[in-house]
Amino acid sequence: MTKIEYIDGADDAAIAAWVAERLKAALRRSSGPVAISVPGGATPFPICAELVRHPIDWSRITIWPGDDRIVPEDHPASNVGRIRALFTLTGARVVALEEGGIPPRFALTWLGMGTDGHIASLFPNTNPRLDDPCQIRRVTPDPLPLEAPFARLTLTLPALLNSEALMFVIRGEGKHRLFEAAARAENDLPVARLLCAASQPVICFR
Repeated sequence: MTKIEYIDGADDAAIAAWVAERLKAALRRSSGPVAISVPGGATPFPICAELVRHPIDWSRITIWPGDDRIVPEDHPASNVGRIRALFTLTGARVVALEEGGIPPRFALTWLGMGTDGHIASLFPNTNPRLDDPCQIRRVTPDPLPLEAPFARLTLTLPALLNSEALMFVIRGEGKHRLFEAAARAENDLPVARLLCAASQPVICFR
């Protein structure tokens, strides 16, 4: 079973402070740029709004979306567009996903999880593989979510696992149960495939 550090009751500001300290530590360990992967969806953006207030050398931070909808950046459904709007004044570099691209090793891979066990845009129907030769892949969820009926670009399991640590923010009792079952390898959902292969620290805010 994957060993996970659970942190209960942290609000958006507390999670942002934790991420900020993680980034500062990574900057101290390296003289070069530090990369983080950030999820889309409703939960992360209020946390990111708190994160940008922290005094970090943002000029050395590179931010990658974990996935994105294939829409123009100025479309409301664009993850990279929303990330860029939040971080533009910090001086951080925000990278748009490109099919076939090669992301760096991340100081932190930050993930959410859907009620179907998907992570990034690795939905159950996409059959994500630990030996995927691609780092960034185009996928189409089936069924398409009503709130965002678009094909996606997503980091694959190998790209997500190429990280010093994995962080989840999981809210809601149903999601908590599903995540804990995945950590115990009681299902074969995308989140379970990731967790069962993880050798780095895994932190879950819930």
